[in-house]
Amino acid sequence: MHYLVTGHTGFKGAWLTSLLLAQGHTVSGLALDPAAGSLYERARLGSSFAHDLRVDIRDAGATARAMAEIAPDVVLHLAAQPLVRESYRDPRTTHETNVLGTFNVLEAVRATPSVQAQVIVTTDKVYRNVRQIWGYREDDPLGGVDPYSASKAAADLLTQSWIASSGSTVPTAIARAGNVVGGGDVCAERLMVDLVAAFSAGRSVQLRYPDAVRPWQHVLDCLNGYLLLADELLAGRQAGEAFNFGPGSASFVRVGDLATQVAALWGQDASIELDENPQPHEADLLALDARKAELLLRWRDLLSFDETLEWTVSWEKAVRAGADAAEVTSEQIRQFVARRPAVPTGPAA
Repeated sequence: MHYLVTGHTGFKGAWLTSLLLAQGHTVSGLALDPAAGSLYERARLGSSFAHDLRVDIRDAGATARAMAEIAPDVVLHLAAQPLVRESYRDPRTTHETNVLGTFNVLEAVRATPSVQAQVIVTTDKVYRNVRQIWGYREDDPLGGVDPYSASKAAADLLTQSWIASSGSTVPTAIARAGNVVGGGDVCAERLMVDLVAAFSAGRSVQLRYPDAVRPWQHVLDCLNGYLLLADELLAGRQAGEAFNFGPGSASFVRVGDLATQVAALWGQDASIELDENPQPHEADLLALDARKAELLLRWRDLLSFDETLEWTVSWEKAVRAGADAAEVTSEQIRQFVARRPAVPTGPAA
């Protein structure tokens, strides 16, 4: 099976590429240049792709030409401007990338006969946050205050409209997930990235939202959900549906508590301080109800919260000590895949 991953040079995209390659699939990628020191670079993924294209998805023509050249069987759309704080600094690029870019990918798929299924990835932040203490379900209202959340909610609604009105016969579904962590992330202004950078340099980390509660999940658990959903689409099931892939309530943890636990795992006098500067708005409580994916896709997290942090810290410490990033990544994927339950025959529901 030939998979196209948009955003393959990013953190999630590089892990997804590695997971697909480990399963013996052909993978192509369409994305912007990787960030310096990215997992894509450190794991030397560039030589692994059937097509490794640099395309800005805001360019409809370039996106369509790339899709036609690649001619994939499955499209996994991850390319996005993914940061809340960056969306405040540059809302135009955020909206153009996340909304117009998603439309361009959808339309490119519609014009490419080879595509048999596609998964459009949005985020947990598509939900209109009413500060409820229980997780949001797939049929809860969408909305967004900050430009990032608004752009992803718009992309989600756009995808729903496209499914209903475009006339395309390509089975399409939406995947929503939240805060994922894992080795090799270099995206600025993410908590785990900030913690690792500070602790590895022997300095204190500055926490911006210590009391905010987030659901923390290992990137492989999230990506496993995307691939299960793609398999369902290929089997003729779940087209037009949206699925949450979020961890259980044991992983709903305060930012300050997570930072304390990572500091303990890192050791070497890792310390934490509070950033007293004014900060732009971010939701202080947001969780997903993933029972639909559990029931219909037989999906669940395979790593506990403690294991999620342990795997992330062990990856970073090993690679920073000189271990080969590709080998460490492959070994964690091997261990993860070994935890998968046997696949039953027939549909989940």
